[in-house]
Amino acid sequence: MKPSIPKGTRDFTPEDMLKRNFLFDTIKSSFQRFGYLPLETPSMENLSTLMGKYGEEGDKLIFKILNSGDFLSEVSADELSLKNSKKLTSSISEKALRYDLTVPFARYVVMHQNEITFPFKRYQIQPVWRADRPQKGRYREFFQCDADVIGTNSLLCELELLQLIDDVFAKLGLNVVVLINNRKILSGIAEVFNESEKIIDITVAIDKLDKIGPEKVAEEMRTKGVSEKAIDGLKPLLVFEGSDQEKIDLLKKLLQSSEVGIQGITELETLLDYASPFTFKNIEYKVDITLARGLNYYTGAIFEVKTNEPKATFNSSICGGGRYDDLTGIFGLPGMSGVGISFGADRICDVLEELNLFPANVESSLDLLFINFGEDDIPYSLQLLNKVRAAGINAEMYPDAAKMKKQFSYADARKIPFVVMAGSEERAASTLMLKDMKTGDQQKMELNSLIEFIRNRN
Repeated sequence: MKPSIPKGTRDFTPEDMLKRNFLFDTIKSSFQRFGYLPLETPSMENLSTLMGKYGEEGDKLIFKILNSGDFLSEVSADELSLKNSKKLTSSISEKALRYDLTVPFARYVVMHQNEITFPFKRYQIQPVWRADRPQKGRYREFFQCDADVIGTNSLLCELELLQLIDDVFAKLGLNVVVLINNRKILSGIAEVFNESEKIIDITVAIDKLDKIGPEKVAEEMRTKGVSEKAIDGLKPLLVFEGSDQEKIDLLKKLLQSSEVGIQGITELETLLDYASPFTFKNIEYKVDITLARGLNYYTGAIFEVKTNEPKATFNSSICGGGRYDDLTGIFGLPGMSGVGISFGADRICDVLEELNLFPANVESSLDLLFINFGEDDIPYSLQLLNKVRAAGINAEMYPDAAKMKKQFSYADARKIPFVVMAGSEERAASTLMLKDMKTGDQQKMELNSLIEFIRNRN
């Protein structure tokens, strides 16, 4: 049988991993600069931990894990005869692969609340799994890079997330637009149209606006039982164009009778006031009153980040997040507000690749290759090799005394920028010959000069 991998997953070549590690290191350095602490949680969680946290559509995308052993032994013949997978799930599956990193983080906070100093800032870079339909930029296994702060209601945290987003994308050389809204505004909209009980259905439908358009959004709300009055009232919001202030003025007029809606507007204005004195390098931010974010646990500010590069063909979200006021309450710790952001590493990699924004030397893990001239010269080359490694330079020696052409071809294939030749002549003079693999230039030098040359280049 021909070997294969599951749809929606990928093998990553060494070249891919060098680029991915560059991205992870870049994001991690920003997380640490802003004071976030590293954390990891298990790949699998108890199914009860995950179910009901992402909405009906999200729950469908959770990968369930069958119980060990004969998982059907506890299921009755009557249950089997119904052929109802939803009812069977609780009997045959107790665990699942994590859907995101935020719910496991909330579970962790509750379990370790007595060991944590609040506010607690953590970052987490790990894979998640979703049983989604694979397509460009959408995978069943993918990495998320999350930063959250929990234990404070301060909107300064939302401002810091904007600064963090800018810091990351400035390092990557990628221009982005950050769309901002507040779930309280959406709750207020549902309230003024007497559809508060349909808030989840409304937000799930609005969240698809970019993909399916306003008419399809209206049709989906209609199938969920949202009134025609509410649908007609929402339509102008779905297509409204204007400045941030014009959007806020429109919302104030619409939501003047909704306490929760006005609270959402106030929070949004406060965040914009906090952000206005700052000069951001690589982000443009703006209010998007149709931004909904499909996850049920968001309660306050919400963010979505998209590329703002004319040449980019990929226009889906590459980063997103928001505030959740009581996610820990589900696990027994009420009143613990948090806010976070998640960078979609796989999508960001795709965009950087398309726009050729990875550094030129990112595909090479080595600075130097020492040519193997044979047994007589190996001891001298090994001494040099050990000293350049001790100086923090990445280097290796070709393991066999093969023909020079083969060793140079190896250096080319590995994208190693420089080759060191230390044969009998160099050994006698305590020098070495350095060859630039790009230009072909060669120069004789001493070891200390080589180390200084490579350090300055890096």
